[in-house]
Parts: sequence; C-alpha cells; structure tokens
Amino acid sequence: MSETPRRIRRAARILLLDEQDRLLLIRFAPADRRPFWCGVGGECDPGEDFAIAAVRELYEETGLVVDHCGPEVAARADDYLTLEGEPITSDERFFRVRTQGFTPDTSGHTAIERELIKEFRWFTREELANWHEPVFPVNLLELLDLEADA
Repeated sequence: MSETPRRIRRAARILLLDEQDRLLLIRFAPADRRPFWCGVGGECDPGEDFAIAAVRELYEETGLVVDHCGPEVAARADDYLTLEGEPITSDERFFRVRTQGFTPDTSGHTAIERELIKEFRWFTREELANWHEPVFPVNLLELLDLEADA
C-alpha cells in the first residue's frame, strides 16, 4: 500500500528586524504539542508569488504595511505537520525586512491564529541562542546572517 504524497505548501517567511537588530517572533501554543516560536509568515495563496505573499502575511499577522518584502535571503524545504494536523512538505522563502520596533496589531488574524498565537516578542540574538522553548526553523540564527543573492 502506497502512502499518499504530501502536499507541497508554499510559504513566505519574514525575518522582521527592528532598529536594535531584534527579531520579532510569535509564540504558538497548540493543545497537542509543546509551545514553540517562529517568525511572521504563512502560506501563499494559489498562484501568489512568494514576495507578494510576504507583504500580505506581514500585514495580516502584525498590521505592518510595507511596499515590498526583501531581499529574499534563503529558501528551505522540510516535512512537518501543520497546526491543523496536515502532513506537508514545505517550500519556504525567507525575506529580510527592517522596521522600527512596534506592537503588533492582531486584528487581521484568522480564527486559528487567534486560538493558537499567545504572544509576540522581539528577541536579541543572545536570547534566541539560549531560549528555553523550541524556535523554528532550528537554523534561524544562521538565516539572520545570510546575505541576499546579488
């Protein structure tokens, strides 16, 4: 019996850094697994470009309006279960965005985001290196140091 192939889930991820070089992360606390932290971002709409999705996701998750997200600094793929429990293979692109520190506006959150998102926090690199809860992706500090392709 063959296993059903995993759906490819295209997603835009934003490395959102403030003027103090702190990274904004979101704490998710699903009922069925340990709480974890990850950056702003989410699934591309059908036919949507990664960069366009990054702009949209940044606004929906934080209320921050930008004309463009960039530069793209990394791409990665991984197999995991979404928060809805769907097994997927991710196709993720990471964009670096710099801004002034702010308090995120959560009025654009979906029902599942309102249920699962428990906190936003600006992290220093030192805090990230020693954080007591899981942070995804596990190589997040390395991604912060990548330069965009010329």
